[in-house]
Amino acid sequence: MKTTTKIVTISLLFCVLLASCQSTAESQADPPKPEDRSQPQSENQAQEPQANDENMLVVSLSPPKINLDPLHTFTSTEAQIYTAIYEGLVTYHPFTLEPMPAVAEYWEISSDRKTYRFHIRESARYWNGDQVEPEHFRDTWLALINPANPGEYGSLLDIIKGARDYRLGLNDDPTSVGITVPEPGILQVELEKPAPHFLKILCHHSFSPLHPKMLEVKDWSNMTTVLGNGPFTIVESNDTEMVLKKNQLYWDSNAVHLDGINIVYSDDGKWAARSIDNGTLHWAEGNVDFDILENKEAMILNPVFSTTYFFFSSSSSQSESYNNPQLRRALGLLVPWDEVRSTQYMYLPTDSLVPQISGYPTVHGIAATDSETAMKLLDEAGFSDGKGLPEIKFLIPEGTEAQRIADLMAEAWRKALGVKVTIENAGFGDYYERIKNEDFTLGVLTWVGDFADPLSFLQMWTSDAALNVGKYHNDRYDAMVSEAATEENEIERYKEMATAEQLLLDDATVLPIKHAPAFNIIDLDRVRGWFPNPLDIHPFKYLEFEQFILPDGVV
Repeated sequence: MKTTTKIVTISLLFCVLLASCQSTAESQADPPKPEDRSQPQSENQAQEPQANDENMLVVSLSPPKINLDPLHTFTSTEAQIYTAIYEGLVTYHPFTLEPMPAVAEYWEISSDRKTYRFHIRESARYWNGDQVEPEHFRDTWLALINPANPGEYGSLLDIIKGARDYRLGLNDDPTSVGITVPEPGILQVELEKPAPHFLKILCHHSFSPLHPKMLEVKDWSNMTTVLGNGPFTIVESNDTEMVLKKNQLYWDSNAVHLDGINIVYSDDGKWAARSIDNGTLHWAEGNVDFDILENKEAMILNPVFSTTYFFFSSSSSQSESYNNPQLRRALGLLVPWDEVRSTQYMYLPTDSLVPQISGYPTVHGIAATDSETAMKLLDEAGFSDGKGLPEIKFLIPEGTEAQRIADLMAEAWRKALGVKVTIENAGFGDYYERIKNEDFTLGVLTWVGDFADPLSFLQMWTSDAALNVGKYHNDRYDAMVSEAATEENEIERYKEMATAEQLLLDDATVLPIKHAPAFNIIDLDRVRGWFPNPLDIHPFKYLEFEQFILPDGVV
């Protein structure tokens, strides 16, 4: 989005945006208080809403290809949908994002902080009435780290005893993994070392249980429904919409106030603006024509734990030369960063990967053009003045922003080095599959952290992480991240992670562009339970329509 706002500092704007978001949220409803997680919880006894046609929430989301398999997922659109159809041991608090009891009624942690015992609710059910069992979590997590078909987020479980060796095929005995059911109703997890972030990662949808019948499914590509355990069930699903209805068997159904949700996949900004204005669309994620939108007060802008970056692919058979960090850094130093990161085009330009977190040290990547150093590095890498450089191929999603930046980079490299550069566009719905499977030199992603911790940006670049689509490999980096993941002292932990980030940026595998705020269009005078938050995840369970009560005598 083009803006003329003058940005003084990133941190100042984040504070201003966050303050405005908090006041917006507080003005429409007090956020729910986190439950006591150390003791059993009673079921919510809120009043059941009366069913009516007007109690259907209509939402517009971006139209990528939706994968209903939570073990193999990649997009933020899927993450939002999964809040309706799946639920794990814990779930996000809608405002603070702290872990809240979900399928796990409560849990116990050993004195050495390495063993967790989760007590599964007897009232937790799948949509068909079958009880959710601790064995379902065990079997689903083992499927997530199965080396024959590992899930994208499986490496996050490496902190569990034996999980990494099993995931990498170094040990084929699933009983060696510290995920057990020692007695009925109890899931026990043993960690290699204490991990302060463990409960936070369990909020992620990849760690939800799958019904045994769903674990038997081999091909999810044409699935239009599932057997979930979340607060809503799927009535209909196709390429243009998904219709959900309230799950009456959900353990906390009395706290679910919507009768259903109609999710429309659309990138038609004019339709979204008109629909928001006439009240037939209640919430739109970003794809709205702001120029014609009349209800400007419905625009919510808030900072998100997110970074847009270009990255080199080390797996490209056509350009193995670009595996050389010196060569990558030389190319990075030739980029006209003042134009790429111009505040004319973005709110929060950055040269760091990890968004600002209180207490996390400042880390800088390539901040400015330096042609002299670039040419020295090229000479050291064996490509004096760019002679002999293989073709550079960009693979980017359709869209003006990615195209603008790729064009600037390509022109700079053609002019300075005479190298051939091509730019290939991919449809948004296909892009994520293509960057995982095709040859290219540079791609681009906007990554939203899966939990509010630097590790959610750093672990994905370790050599054996399924999310490492660039196939970056550095043994020193791997060791740094592994050590930081189990460091209990937060100050030391942040220092270790910052050192790892600096190595990643010095290797120029990642070229950060901006920290992207979230744009949502939602009338908070009409919809309750929606709160701006750093992950831009808004659990559907908590959403409801504002009830307007007329004074006595008014009809």
